[in-house]
Amino acid sequence: MSTSSESRLTRTTARTSTSTRTSTVTRYGTTHHGPVRGALPGVRRVLRETARGLRRAAGWLRETVTAAGLLVVVALVLGVAAGIAFGWVEAWAVATIALVLLLVCIPFILGAHDYRVELALDRDRVVAGAEIGATLDVRNNGARLSLPGVVDVPVGEGLVEAHVPLLRPGAHHREQLTIAAHRRGVIDVGPMTISRGDPIGILHRELSWPEVQRIHVHPVTVRLPSTSAGLIRDLEGTPSTALVDADLSFHAVREYVVGDSQRHVHWKSTAKTGRLMVRQYEESRHARIAVVLDLDPESYETDDEFENTVSAAASLALQGVRDGRDVLFAVSAERAEHAHGEAHAIRALPTLTPKTLLDATSTIDAADGAMRLEAVTALTAQTYPDLSIGFLLTGSRMPLERLRLAAVKLPVAVEAVAVRSELGAEPTLRTARELAVMTLGALGDLPQMLARGALR
Repeated sequence: MSTSSESRLTRTTARTSTSTRTSTVTRYGTTHHGPVRGALPGVRRVLRETARGLRRAAGWLRETVTAAGLLVVVALVLGVAAGIAFGWVEAWAVATIALVLLLVCIPFILGAHDYRVELALDRDRVVAGAEIGATLDVRNNGARLSLPGVVDVPVGEGLVEAHVPLLRPGAHHREQLTIAAHRRGVIDVGPMTISRGDPIGILHRELSWPEVQRIHVHPVTVRLPSTSAGLIRDLEGTPSTALVDADLSFHAVREYVVGDSQRHVHWKSTAKTGRLMVRQYEESRHARIAVVLDLDPESYETDDEFENTVSAAASLALQGVRDGRDVLFAVSAERAEHAHGEAHAIRALPTLTPKTLLDATSTIDAADGAMRLEAVTALTAQTYPDLSIGFLLTGSRMPLERLRLAAVKLPVAVEAVAVRSELGAEPTLRTARELAVMTLGALGDLPQMLARGALR
């Protein structure tokens, strides 16, 4: 290998009117490489392209050859090797059969097909225990015949399969599917894949569509009459000790000061005293209802008991939203993985509309790291003042002493009502100085228990 180089210098001179001269020296160099060193970049490029092609081929084989197909390939390779090495006729027969199987199956996966796959759900929000209808439409948009295939539709943790027949160009296949929503939660439908392969199951190919549709499965709720729900003490709100110049709750009259509105002048008192007198009011605070749900799995005997408690909490909050009340639905927030020590946080579910509330209740789940009911109640009372009524909902394994401890975390003026789910139990109502305790054997007991005077 030989290398030689040449160089030359060029000087450029510039002169300005101020007799300042500048010069630039430029070096031009030329290097001559030997034949071996000059070919190295091309060799590297070829190696990179070869490695990239091998990776693509390996990926294609992983996606195309099934486990059964891999056994056929192994039989082919071993049969040829044994036939050459030992001259066994049986080995050549095995290799021949494996090769024929591969050759017969290859045409089933050749070529690209232009499919259009659509899945239309008849609704995306249902109540637990209902079913969702779906329409699957597969159309062959290509100019060639498409072989039969199978459409896989992931539904939550399950899978729904739909078989697509042979489709001519422009033809389509429509199939009705049923998605069961047995339990409350969020179901993701998709992404869909359509696969086609040989009848033996040696080779197959897949096409996927990344679209994912979401179904909210709401908890079962019961309608609570506004009068028995006891969501506020009166329609105008609860008077407070704060005095204001304009409100609904009249308090007293006082002497006029500069800046008072003439609309509040009390003319009878003005005539009696001879001085201008105005009305004064107590500030009315509209009631705020707190629904605090216990997410500690240790408080519940079974999963069904937890679901019954979620339904009761959703029913109370939903009735408040329908009546236009200020409702707070609080649960324990998820603890951050990097958090050290005691980290307390609550999550307030959106209660602007019934739909947003029920969508949020679909995402609730019991968690081992959830805060205890007492801590959630205390943090709720600290974060959201001016509460009027507090509903504390939990399971049958919650001791009464802990319920009382949670109730005293609320301000004294707040009426506390504990709702304990105990499936199959006789509905009962016990009242104490700190709180009223309702035991629900079923969700349908809630309206009757409220009507019996759970709220004083």
